[in-house]
Order: sequence, then structure tokens, then C-alpha cells
Amino acid sequence: MELLAAAFSAACAVDHDSSTSESDARDSAAGHLPGSESSSTPGNGATPEEWPALADSPTTLTEALRMIHPIPADSWRNLIEQIGLLYQEYRDKSTLQEIETRRQQDAEIQDSTDGSPAGEDTPEEEEEEEEEEPASPPERKALPQICLLSNPHSRFNLWQDLPEIRSSGVLEILQPEEIKLQEAMFELVTSEASYYKSLNLLVSHFMENERMRKILHPSEAHILFSNVLDVLAVSERFLLELEHRMEENIVISDVCDIVYHYAANHFSVYITYVSNQTYQERTYKQLLQEKAAFRELIAQLELDPKCKGLPFSSFLILPFQRITRLKLLVQNILKRVEESSERECTALDAHKELEMVVKACNEGVRKMSRTEQMISIQKKMEFKIKSVPIISHSRWLLKQGELQQMSGPKTSRTLRTKKLFHEIYLFLFNDLLVICRQIPGDKYQVFDSAPRGLLRVEELEDQGQTLANVFILRLLENADDREATYMLKASSQSEMKRWMTSLAPNRRTKFVSFTSRLLDCPQVQCVHPYVAQQPDELTLELADILNILDKTDDGWIFGERLHDQERGWFPSSMTEEILNPKIRSQNLKECFRVHKMDDPQRSQNKDRRKLGSRNRQ
Repeated sequence: MELLAAAFSAACAVDHDSSTSESDARDSAAGHLPGSESSSTPGNGATPEEWPALADSPTTLTEALRMIHPIPADSWRNLIEQIGLLYQEYRDKSTLQEIETRRQQDAEIQDSTDGSPAGEDTPEEEEEEEEEEPASPPERKALPQICLLSNPHSRFNLWQDLPEIRSSGVLEILQPEEIKLQEAMFELVTSEASYYKSLNLLVSHFMENERMRKILHPSEAHILFSNVLDVLAVSERFLLELEHRMEENIVISDVCDIVYHYAANHFSVYITYVSNQTYQERTYKQLLQEKAAFRELIAQLELDPKCKGLPFSSFLILPFQRITRLKLLVQNILKRVEESSERECTALDAHKELEMVVKACNEGVRKMSRTEQMISIQKKMEFKIKSVPIISHSRWLLKQGELQQMSGPKTSRTLRTKKLFHEIYLFLFNDLLVICRQIPGDKYQVFDSAPRGLLRVEELEDQGQTLANVFILRLLENADDREATYMLKASSQSEMKRWMTSLAPNRRTKFVSFTSRLLDCPQVQCVHPYVAQQPDELTLELADILNILDKTDDGWIFGERLHDQERGWFPSSMTEEILNPKIRSQNLKECFRVHKMDDPQRSQNKDRRKLGSRNRQ
């Protein structure tokens, strides 16, 4: 815990004013709003002559909330109705904006660094420059611009663009950081409205279509659409409460308390829906192959202008996309709230509940697919040694594949011998390694095994082309209760490293991870989505930030995603490296804040809030 606190404190010290952070990537290039140049606030560019007139202006959020009137319900409903984007479009636009902004920030800082070599100015010269600058009021900070729902059919893009906001004068009252926080909360609300619109289209346009009901058997419809009506009902109530909060005051007090309540009490419907994903995908593929009427109907419905060219499958995966995105939106709010404040506690609580929901969703999907996979593997195995039970509720496959085993001692053969290597096949589970030979009939003959915790790997130094990509695998205790050694050859450098990483997960990697408590590490952002093809790979979403733990010369990276600490391999071509160390350090600092452990003081504050809530009831 002390290491975690020390690392967090050190990360906070890295250029706190830098605007090149992961959370600020959602902010586009800063600039004044039209008409805002004439309005100034002390400390934000106002001239000394103007200060007395503004002396009585509120400077805190609490004071601002007291003087701002509620937003009319009709105005807010009109705004929701004018959101023209389906959720799939909104999500793509938002993440692409993050990527582009982060690119610009990285490029700008790199250019400035190249123009001013490090170490060129001495501390004495810097002090002289500071003394020469005349004393003047601080320059007004430009209002943050966040691109959320930009599209030609939507009248409003931002919280600060609402007519009620612009006419109220609140933009001259709130500090820039509070405005960024308002935009982050506003994004959560408007994105929920966009999601509800898309989910409602899945129900009304596809599920409730009369021809669809006639074509599908009730059991097929149940698997295909699962409990989407329950998910839709929860989203509707959730959005309604968010709307009511917006109607209370045009300055949003908080939304994470609502998120926490729904995550803790109502979002279990997402777990049910997402856990059905394996059967849903299989049923959808079977229906497309076996029922021509279903295939024709889906193609016809997808052509409707309502769908905006989006496929039916993109509507089916909406709930899983939303619950994961909602966690990231709460993270964005958490990074902007005041530290040690009531709103930070609420955001942490909401984030923790959402993490549990997302984890349960992932486990639900994995449980369904893993059980079927283990049964299939068990049927293919024939044991030459004592049989090992493969199927277990706590066991799953990590990696499988063919490797070349070196035959016999090197002294008895030459490198020219054609049978220097023989094919073997490995099944690596989370707790067990099974070594086989592939035999006719798509079967595998097992001749050795060992607990995963008793495996050791060692890379063989380059000894020429024949022994390239060779590593040594040691079984400290094999199926015969003896130590065994295998010299194995992989097809490529990346395949060798992937096997070594999977076989010995605690082996030191080339670079360090977030969990090592160090302050810097090579980082990349995802610029092309990637779907994992093997169990040891990591599925990437646009704008994901990852620490590089290891990489190969043939284009693969072993990385750790910052927002959930999931690890895996992925092609380097799917990412771009973040070059500026200040951005990397800021990303790490924010990650520590989001994932910091509960401390006794926070637990006491949470207990007080619960007690106060019970007393009010």
C-alpha cells in the first residue's frame, strides 16, 4: 500500500498543468465560444478595472447552483428528441475524436520538445526570465471543447451550447475544470439517450416485426433477443432519472449517485443478456444459413433509413457495448471531480459497482463458451499415461498449438539431420499443461503433463538459423513425478515469446506494468479495433490505452490495458505509440486514482453517507 501511495504521489508531481492526459483526449482544441470574449472573471483574464464589479459573483459550484434556475422540462425533452445519432454512430464518433485529439497533443508536445532541447536553459536563466516578466493578471483559460454528438442533424453538441447555459452567464462563473466535469456528466446523459434510441429500434423495428414473429419459433426468438425488453425498461427508467436530475438545475450537481443506484440494484439484467451471447451468435448464424425467409427479412429491415446502414448484429451487441462504455464514462467523471470530495466518493462507488457488473458479464460469456470447449477437448484426448480429468468448473484453456520438439541429445545428432525436430501439440490450461502427439482422426495422444505452477522456461541464445526461436521448457514434476526437460522450437519469434509468456506468466517481461508501481512505461493507443483470435490475445477497442510489457521484431505486442489491467497479445499495426512521457505519466496518475484502494477514511465517509440516507428516510 505504501508503494502504491508513493507511486501515486510521484505521478501527481509530473507537470500537473499538462493538458496532454488520457482524459483530456476527449477535449478538442481549446477555443473561446462565440460571444464569450466580452465576459471575464477575476483570474480568468478580467482587467483590474472590471474586478470590483464582479466582486460579489459566486466562485464555487455551491454558490453557482443556488443562483441558477432549473432547466424547463420541455427544453430538456426537446434536446433528447433532437439527438440524431444512433448509439453505434455516437460511440464511433466519440472514440475517433479521442484518438485524433491525442495524436494532436502528442505531436504538438513533441514539436515543442524538438525545438527546445533538454538541458539548454540553466536554472539561473529560467529564474532571470521569470523576473523579467511584468506582473499581470492571469490569462483567461479557454473554455474546453468536447466533441460528443457532432452531426448535421443535431442542433446541440455540448452542455455549454445549450441556450439556457449560454444565456445564464454560468460559463463566466464556473472554473474551466468544473465546465469539463459538466461536459463529462452531460456526455453520460446524452449518450444514454442515444443508446436508448438504438435499443428501442432493435425492439420496435426488428423484434416486434410481424413477419419476424411468424418466421421465428418462440424458442429461437427467446435466444436471439433474450431479455432485451428488461434491458430496455431499465434503460428507460435510468434515462428518466437522469432527465429529472438535469431538470433540477442547468448546472448538474452529480449523476454518479444515480449510476451507483442502478448498477447496484438494476443492471443485473445486463448480466443475463450478455451471458447469452454465445448462444445468441450461434442461433443467428444458424438462422441465416437455414431459413431463407429470415435472411431476406433481415436484409430488408437493414435497408430501412432508420437503421442508417447499420447491420442487425450491431444492434444485438448494444447492451454489452453500453455497460462497458458506461464504466469508461464514469472513469472520465472520476478523473475530473475534486479529490477527497463527496462527488469523488460517489464516483468511486459507482465505478466499483459497474466494474462488478462488467466482470460478471465477462464471466458469464466465458463460462458458457469454456464449458463447451472443455467438453470438446476431452473427447479428442487419448491418454498414453495415467488419465487426467480435463473438465473442471475452475479450468479453462489459455493456449493450444503445435511446436517442434528436439529429438535426442545434441551430441548424437548433427544439425543436418532431417528428424532433429518432431511435432508435438500442447494444451495449456490455467492450472495444467498437457503434452500430446497428434494422431489420425483429429485425436491427440497424451504422453506427459504437469501443473502449470511447476513450469519453467528459458530462452535459448541464438545459435544459428536451425536453432532460432528455440526455448527450453522444464517440468519440475511431470506425470511420472520426475523432472523433465523439453527443447521446443516455435515457428516465429512472436510465437516463441507468446508461449513463454503463457507457460510462465510471472516471468519478467521486457518492460514493466502498471501494477509494478513504476512511473513510466511505453504506451500505445488503439487506432483500429481488434478481435482476439486466440485465448492469449487481447480484444482492443478504439482509443484503448495500453502499457507495452513486451514486443517482438515481427510485429506483436504484449500489453496491459490501463482501464481494467487485462493483459494479452495484439498486432502492433492496430496501435500507435504515445511518445510524450508527460502524457504517459498523466495516464498512469489517472489510472492510480480510478483504481485506488478503499482507505479507512473513505470507508468511514461512506458509512456516514449511508447513515444519513437512512435518517432522511
